[in-house]
Amino acid sequence: MAKRDYYEILEINRTATEVEIKKAYRSLAVKFHPDKNPDDPHAEERFKECAEAYSVLSDPQKRAAYDRFGHSATGAGAGFDPGFGNIEDIFDMFGFGDMFGSRGRRRSTVQRGSDLRYDLEITLEEAAEGKDEKLRIPRLETCDECDGSGAESGTEPENCVTCGGSGQTTYQQGFFSVMRTCPNCAGKGRIIRTPCKECRGQGRIEKEKSLEIKIPAGVETGSRLRVGGEGEAGANGGPSGDLYVVIHVKEHETFERQGANLYSAVPVTFAQAALGADISVKTLDGEEELNVPAGTQTGTVFRIKSKGMPMLDGRGRGDLFVAVTLVTPKSLTKEQRKLLEQLAEIEDTDFNDESFMDKVRNIFS
Repeated sequence: MAKRDYYEILEINRTATEVEIKKAYRSLAVKFHPDKNPDDPHAEERFKECAEAYSVLSDPQKRAAYDRFGHSATGAGAGFDPGFGNIEDIFDMFGFGDMFGSRGRRRSTVQRGSDLRYDLEITLEEAAEGKDEKLRIPRLETCDECDGSGAESGTEPENCVTCGGSGQTTYQQGFFSVMRTCPNCAGKGRIIRTPCKECRGQGRIEKEKSLEIKIPAGVETGSRLRVGGEGEAGANGGPSGDLYVVIHVKEHETFERQGANLYSAVPVTFAQAALGADISVKTLDGEEELNVPAGTQTGTVFRIKSKGMPMLDGRGRGDLFVAVTLVTPKSLTKEQRKLLEQLAEIEDTDFNDESFMDKVRNIFS
């Protein structure tokens, strides 16, 4: 796509003076800066476009070449880079920082500690009942020897003389004021002449913390428990991060879980299904009696209310759904075979009725 004319981008005449060029660019930079248009990708493109145009038209030699030969003379347009670490550098360079509260502000060296993640595996029964769990967490804690200062006992960190403790240096480049990370203190704002031997000047040291957390009844895989202030210690007196315990519930040999409901299968014999029977069903609370009516078909699902998992909000429990599965014996005694043969002689083997065919269609649909 053809590049737009630089004068058109800055909305100025080709006879514009240096002052008019600077004024136009300053106005457009404020208007289209990404910080003022966070949800508008077009604004960022316009901002970069204006910066590219200004970089050429503000330079007398580049402007003369551009006026004579166009874009081919400047080399701009093939991935133009203003040459700054980020867009904020451009913003500060033009003195807009005061307008948005970013210029002249002392850079804070206090940092919040990192959040930590701990993956915890529990059983389905533990998830249903809830439990108190003891954890051992490796983390960075404030060094006791230097009380987090990073300096040897009896000494103190010194303010960086280069940046005055701000962590940033400012220098003039003609019309512009440019801010950069201080090269002397690497942006920390202070210098440690005699580092603490215990933490080697870091102010924090790795230790293992033991703590006990309460796992509420009803948690499921993916549940996150936040333990405030139990993450890593902050730097330079900053607040500690948080600990997030991520729950993983083991698969159960009997139950399958879907939300607060549980599902299981129970085997029944042909006689129990045909004649009806009271059978024992396993639940999380122990054995429960289930009445299987006469003529029950394999795959029939029975619902046992409030025998599922507890709700996390404490408002009751889910249900247990039990599917009946007909079990065919693999070997028969003589008496069993004789009785089944007698049944086979008198039982109805006409399976062409409509209800049976509907079930067959459902199986293959």
